[in-house]
Amino acid sequence: MRLPGMPLHDPFVVADEATRVYHLYTSNDPSVSGVDGVGTMVYRSRDLLDWERPVVVFRTADQEGLWATDGGWAPEVHPWQGRYYLFTTLHDQDEPLPAPPPGKWGTPFPTRTHPRGTVTAVSDSPLGPFTVVDTARPTPPAHLMTLDGTLYVDPSGQPWMVYAHEWLQTIDGTMEAIRLAPDLTGTIGDPVFLFKGSDASWLGEGIPAGVPHQLPPYVTDGPQLHRTPDGSLLMLWSTYEKNVVGEDGTLTGGYVQTYAVSDSGDLHGPWRQRRPLVREDSGHGMLFRTFDDRLMMILHRPFENARGKLYEMELIGDELRVLRRRADLDGGG
Repeated sequence: MRLPGMPLHDPFVVADEATRVYHLYTSNDPSVSGVDGVGTMVYRSRDLLDWERPVVVFRTADQEGLWATDGGWAPEVHPWQGRYYLFTTLHDQDEPLPAPPPGKWGTPFPTRTHPRGTVTAVSDSPLGPFTVVDTARPTPPAHLMTLDGTLYVDPSGQPWMVYAHEWLQTIDGTMEAIRLAPDLTGTIGDPVFLFKGSDASWLGEGIPAGVPHQLPPYVTDGPQLHRTPDGSLLMLWSTYEKNVVGEDGTLTGGYVQTYAVSDSGDLHGPWRQRRPLVREDSGHGMLFRTFDDRLMMILHRPFENARGKLYEMELIGDELRVLRRRADLDGGG
């Protein structure tokens, strides 16, 4: 299999040095894996070009007493202390959350919120099977509507889950973080605010003069932290570049891959927003290094019926740049 023929939303790559195999995780697609149910599947490759048919490593149906069984979004797998930890976002649309209080933007969107959050599951192998460590609740606070949890380990060795707090609950979506227990099986303390979607000053600047527009909500998606060789701390994240109300009253926007830099080099920031790396309805990207030490970014495009796209990247200090699109690997388009 090759990337143009592989359904792939919210891609996440683990380059396993022990086996020299790239593991590419995404939400289970029964039409490709042959296994029914919400969960996570993984493609494998030795060269980023040819991939084996995916195998399912996690299914919500196999987790007895799980608080939610829908979603299975944005799976990530992280090696930690000799084991492998899967983060994936679940939701339960049948169980409403209390309505949030009016905020800066009031509550102009009559959207009912429901439980959503990232769960943590563990396995002895990157191929699973993964078992949820706490089936009663998500890892971030259950009263918050969150998604896309990722692992960050600070210089002191403290693990954190960084996640997006949904615009559905906040209107101006945020990035937040919460400390994890040393074995990643629980949390410590309260969430920490990092930044909000509207901090990206370039949002909406492409809206032509005189066109009706409405900027809120501000979406925050897909955080991934990356420490650069010079010690800078970057966060990849995605949002919608602009919201425009068309003649028919529909709201449209362009999904983009962007990033931010912590001026202190610390998770707490302050975070300075940089301009988008890739537009064209692309996003939810992550960085990884190839076995020959090239820095790569993988993301999905388009948002619907997504496929994986690969970019070779370079870092100059704390500036992340696209060197070239790897159409030889992802088929172009």
